[in-house]
Amino acid sequence: MATVELRFSAQPEHVRTARLVAAAVARRAGVDEAVLDEVRLAVGEACSRAVGLHRSNGISAPVRVALTEEEKTFSIEVGDEVPGPDVAVPDARSTPESVPGAVDLDSDGEDDMGLAVISGLVDDLEVVDGANGGVIRMSWPIASAVNLP
Repeated sequence: MATVELRFSAQPEHVRTARLVAAAVARRAGVDEAVLDEVRLAVGEACSRAVGLHRSNGISAPVRVALTEEEKTFSIEVGDEVPGPDVAVPDARSTPESVPGAVDLDSDGEDDMGLAVISGLVDDLEVVDGANGGVIRMSWPIASAVNLP
């Protein structure tokens, strides 16, 4: 199992780099060429969501991206450091007004819209919120694994 890990500061301009790296690693892993645009778009949405959560909650920790090539699948995990809504941190995801200059992603549905876009691009999707932040896990089949009889 080969893994490439990225960490980048929560700046929108770094999302493009994450998209390019994800597409290159997916191609090398054997993901079908026809699916690479979906990989690029899904990673862009997931990274944009994580960047937005970090910025709206005043978190300076980097956004994490792990790209993993397994025997039959290529998976990507995009992680943020924002505690989930059920964690005993006072409304970390829903009250960005406590952070100067913050924007509430949930107030206008941007967060839900991003997840809807990702779910339309990825067959295997898992979204997890926890005490140490959230993770979006996505995976695609590797072309050589699909073509086997």
